[in-house]
Amino acid sequence: MAGPIGIVACSAEGAALCYRTICAEGAARLGRPHAHPEVCMHTPSFAEYVDRLERADWKGVGELMLASAHTLARAGASFLICPDNTVHQALPLIEARSPLPWLHIAEVVAQQAVARGFRRVGITGTRWLVESRVYPEKLEARGVEWVVPEPRARDELQRIIMTELVPGVLEPASVASLQRIVGRLADAGCDAVVLGCTELPLALSDASSPLPTLDSTRLLARAALERSLRE
Repeated sequence: MAGPIGIVACSAEGAALCYRTICAEGAARLGRPHAHPEVCMHTPSFAEYVDRLERADWKGVGELMLASAHTLARAGASFLICPDNTVHQALPLIEARSPLPWLHIAEVVAQQAVARGFRRVGITGTRWLVESRVYPEKLEARGVEWVVPEPRARDELQRIIMTELVPGVLEPASVASLQRIVGRLADAGCDAVVLGCTELPLALSDASSPLPTLDSTRLLARAALERSLRE
């Protein structure tokens, strides 16, 4: 029996893509049509997260994550994932008090970067994420160099993510803007780009990106699926 996966969800689109990936790819791994591990998911109103993010209240963000962790532990989850890159800044603040272990999204992505032979990757995501140590810490530990977009591009990423992708909107002009941002990362010597917002795979993929993509949402879902099957 596969171990139940607990999803600490934040925004709807990223969490939904993660959930769909687990369910859609579970059948092939389990060798049975329609099969997938048991999945539990919990989230407060996303507005509660955004309020705390805008105040840089990382302790408050962590407490929201911890509350979901306890809810999922009671529901029977065996470990936790959070399909939101930004809020991983708060994970170190609460991980020691968590009732269950976590898979870290940036750890999963960094492992995949090494496995695919990437040496210098660009980091995209919200301004909160891009200006944090969430990805640099995990990439540096594996000898992978990293580059972040310049400040104006960070503002554009923030706008597209929070006003369009999070509500499920995909404007062609914004997709073109994202492609230009990734193109500038390619000019800076990057050989891949981390889609470090769980909604970014809705707009970019290997087929449309100037650089190969490290899709944090699907990579986390696949890592959770593998861990569940091991348990």
